[in-house]
Amino acid sequence: MSLVNAARAESTKLFSTSIWWILAIVLAVYVAFTSSALGFVLSASATGALGGRGPQPDAAGLPAMLYSTATAVGYVFPLLIGTLLVTAEFRHKTLTPTFLATPRRARVLWGKVAVGVVIGVIYAVIGIAASVGPAAGFLVGYGLDTGFGASDTWALIGRMVIAFVLWVLVGIGVGALVRNQVGAIVGVLVFTQFIEPIGRVAGTFVQGLSDVTRFLPGAAGDALVGSSIFSGATGATTSGTLEWWAGGLVLLGYAVVLLVLGSLVSWRRDIN
Repeated sequence: MSLVNAARAESTKLFSTSIWWILAIVLAVYVAFTSSALGFVLSASATGALGGRGPQPDAAGLPAMLYSTATAVGYVFPLLIGTLLVTAEFRHKTLTPTFLATPRRARVLWGKVAVGVVIGVIYAVIGIAASVGPAAGFLVGYGLDTGFGASDTWALIGRMVIAFVLWVLVGIGVGALVRNQVGAIVGVLVFTQFIEPIGRVAGTFVQGLSDVTRFLPGAAGDALVGSSIFSGATGATTSGTLEWWAGGLVLLGYAVVLLVLGSLVSWRRDIN
């Protein structure tokens, strides 16, 4: 079976199930709600409509911060679909007939990577629409610039698409390395929702720790995009983050390392 046929088979397996569109709906709702809430609070605060006496957010930087909500809080969804793309096959034993039809297991994994790129782009479009739409609406409503006339905004949106694709590939690597679906999903959620956020917050208070935490996957993803509500909330400075291209290379590095380890350690083992 050629790589094209392997990718076609993986595509059929993914899109014939409901998990991809269920996660897509949750992604859209979650990101849209977060973007709406932040868009209202930050836009109103920037214009003084809330009447607060605290520091007001920089109106010029609001579009990028709000639009990047799709990746800042929604990156876990492409990560999960990438993980499920592999672990679901181990759980339901569908890899057995796949490997019988395609004895070259590396080709099967490459087929999943190809499908991962496609689903990553699809999730990126959904996530970006869910974050940009509500945020832009609040910016317009409060008379603030939406940033659509600036090339930096469109560059940020383009990098968000790349980030979504890389997160799916990271998920495929996790799934290839950790066969147990429950263990892989729990591990992903614990790391992304607890361990890394706590580490990154601690990095803003502990001297020298940020030199390490900026290389974590989520921090690298935020650096690739170029903006994040997380960085704004923790007060992280530009000097404490990677350049966008370096963040992309770090995130790509995680994907490559996990895929290689998964292929060498787990992918070649017999299916129980």
